[in-house]
Amino acid sequence: MVWKIIIALLFFGFMILSHEFGHFITARLFKVGVNEFAIGMGPKIISRKSKKSGTAYSIRALPIGGFVSLVGEDEESDRDDALTKKPWWQRFIILLAGSFMNILTAVVAMFILLSLSPYYPTTYIADREGYSVIEDSVLSDYGVQDGDKIVKINGEKMNVWQDVSYKIMMDGTEPLDIVIERDGEEILLEDVSFNTQEVEGLLCGVVDFSPLYVKRSVGTLMREAVFQSFSTVKMILSSLTDLITGRYGLEAVSGPVGTVEVIAESVSQGFKPLLYLFVFVSMNLGVFNLLPIPALDGGRIVFVLIEAIRGKPIKPQHEGIVHAVGMVLLLLFMAVVMVNDIIKLA
Repeated sequence: MVWKIIIALLFFGFMILSHEFGHFITARLFKVGVNEFAIGMGPKIISRKSKKSGTAYSIRALPIGGFVSLVGEDEESDRDDALTKKPWWQRFIILLAGSFMNILTAVVAMFILLSLSPYYPTTYIADREGYSVIEDSVLSDYGVQDGDKIVKINGEKMNVWQDVSYKIMMDGTEPLDIVIERDGEEILLEDVSFNTQEVEGLLCGVVDFSPLYVKRSVGTLMREAVFQSFSTVKMILSSLTDLITGRYGLEAVSGPVGTVEVIAESVSQGFKPLLYLFVFVSMNLGVFNLLPIPALDGGRIVFVLIEAIRGKPIKPQHEGIVHAVGMVLLLLFMAVVMVNDIIKLA
């Protein structure tokens, strides 16, 4: 079990490293001074300072995060290489770069994951060797046939099978409007009612039909990697919306402790499940950090954009107070989530 936890911590640490490297490399690109590049939080275990750049490279005791400390980021500085001395668009890129790196590494991981599969499911409904996969499905009652293509559900375009299955599972508890394509013609099916079942306390729609699979090629691999990555981002945003609206409770949220536990379990299941989990968690990290919450990259980006619109920055003291309050609230939230993770482990 110990080795699984070690792999999980390395897995989590790599995502943090990727995120912080994005900030670091763009800061260097725009000649912003870097005080420290740290992996982990808490007390320093190892720290080495570059004589050339003055940057301290550190590994800290708690493997639950990391950071890049930039000159002038959280304090006033008269140095020419201070972050606050740079144009707003350079600061915007530096702040965006962390999440961009998480999403980029997730897309690369998705490409590797999909390259291991010889076939991919499509948004077409299958007809395999004369066996109808639709005749016992709810869709057959609405006139859907084998070979039809699902184009839209409730006005949302379906690019890959993951879009279709997730949409039906999450929104299929209520009637759905489905657009299918048959022989080049689009047909609207209104108020399609799927069967439902309860999964871990959550009512979900039942996907009772199968997709057509296509053989892997360079073209299908590229298309699936892009659209499945995009689909994963949509799933994350949808989950965040459900959390805010109360569809999910706090028990559905996992912090570093819960994430490490899930990663450790995935190690036992093989490389593919572990790689998909990397895609999902890395995407999560990238999207979450872009939320307009004070102390997160997204919150700082909001202030940069306000400055771009106003033509002058908000007073650093005022911005600092907002981020300080945001950090306190974020730490309290993380503490609650961590306690919840530990309770679930007990």
